[in-house]
Amino acid sequence: MRTTKWIFLIPALAGALCFAGDGQPAPAASPAAQAPAASPAAPEPAAVPDVYRVKFQTTKGDFVIQVTKAWAPIGAERFYRLIESKFYDDCAFFRMVSGFMVQFGVSGDPKVNAAWKNRRIADEPAKKSNGVGMITYAMSTKNSRTTQVFINFGDNSALDRKGFAPFGKVVSGMDVVRNLYSVYGDLRALGGNGPDSNLIEEQGNAYLHAKFPKLDYIKTARLVEGSK
Repeated sequence: MRTTKWIFLIPALAGALCFAGDGQPAPAASPAAQAPAASPAAPEPAAVPDVYRVKFQTTKGDFVIQVTKAWAPIGAERFYRLIESKFYDDCAFFRMVSGFMVQFGVSGDPKVNAAWKNRRIADEPAKKSNGVGMITYAMSTKNSRTTQVFINFGDNSALDRKGFAPFGKVVSGMDVVRNLYSVYGDLRALGGNGPDSNLIEEQGNAYLHAKFPKLDYIKTARLVEGSK
């Protein structure tokens, strides 16, 4: 039987579940192996700005996140590359825990998930606290961050000492984030009526559309002009 660990990261992987100080399962992520080395012929990627903004157009409305590289340089760079590649387009807000956080970052395409799940990035210290509107990577074990992130709904400072390092903040549209569909609640494995995290990764949006038709989705996530 597969064990899901998250605040964690989604999918199928063995390991312990992370918990916030109030007993809530921390946003966890899927563990993975080292990413394959880049091709020697690959062009040098563009430098990541010290501060940049990303506009999310969703099925509920729009919100904007401002990323500050100094808060978590590794996480900020990964997020920038994910936005460049349009990774978050058509991703579902699959885990919504009232008063705690909303989690997203699993592609609706299983092939895309397979391509990214082993591309983990190193942990970073939390230089900012997990307060309202702060965005942070889900993680399950040491150096397990990949693509899944969550936005805090309240004071989740208990996560700071557990290594959850915020890299940005919602600067407009937090009302939209709070109003994302929440009736399914937490993941099924964590006592909610939400999706099976393993099946999201394996079957993508086909599974979510069939079983959880009311979830909200990201339509597009794009760098705001001037952020490049």
